[in-house]
Amino acid sequence: MPPFKKRPTRRKAKAKTKTVRKDPLFVDGERPRPMYVDYKDVELLKKLVNRHGRIVGRRKTGCTAVSQHAVSDSIKRARFMALLPYVGD
Repeated sequence: MPPFKKRPTRRKAKAKTKTVRKDPLFVDGERPRPMYVDYKDVELLKKLVNRHGRIVGRRKTGCTAVSQHAVSDSIKRARFMALLPYVGD
């Protein structure tokens, strides 16, 4: 009778530490009221759009829900005004 093989033990996965990202739209750590992102500020909007021209999600940018809505509205407005391309390179 062949000897039994020992089952491999499964290691516990390490808990991933969540990195807290600062909201790029907050000024001095405070949310501007009313929340408004200028559609003419192309340099800021380029940071929030990936190389394919898609709007980057909240998880990557670190935006809050309110600021992400303002960002997406201003990106769409800038695209309509031909300040940003609809598609990337």
